[in-house]
Amino acid sequence: MVCYRSRMAHSLARAIFHIVFSTKNRERLLGDSIREKLFAYIAVVGRDMKCEVYRVGGMPDHVHVAIDLGRNISLAEFTKKIKQSSSLWLKQQSPEFRAFSWQEGYGAFSVSQTHLPKLITYIQTQEEHHKTTSFQDEFRKLLEKNGVVVEENHIWG
Repeated sequence: MVCYRSRMAHSLARAIFHIVFSTKNRERLLGDSIREKLFAYIAVVGRDMKCEVYRVGGMPDHVHVAIDLGRNISLAEFTKKIKQSSSLWLKQQSPEFRAFSWQEGYGAFSVSQTHLPKLITYIQTQEEHHKTTSFQDEFRKLLEKNGVVVEENHIWG
């Protein structure tokens, strides 16, 4: 006979994601002077939502975030909050960002624990990577690698 009297005291989860989103129309608005501050801000916002933020990085037209999603927030909620709060923060930094906004959509891909170090390195080396690869080509490769099939006009519209 099996006894089910003891209960798990805590809810446990491990959900590592690679999230990618771009500036509206992929405009190259995030210069060197603001990018590192923006990445640090995004990390703080993510941690305030009880998520482990492993790395934030990117280029003038897009951002990559490696996270372990907290157990009390959905991926959509996390991404919406990150994008909303960072957009507002950017607008407060300088008049040049007054009209700033992120592209409406995003890409999010699950990552195994064993691939996390490789993802962190990938995000850290974005500048080197983008010497030979455009954001659009990079995103296409991420979609392909993760088995996501979409029509091009739904991605860049």
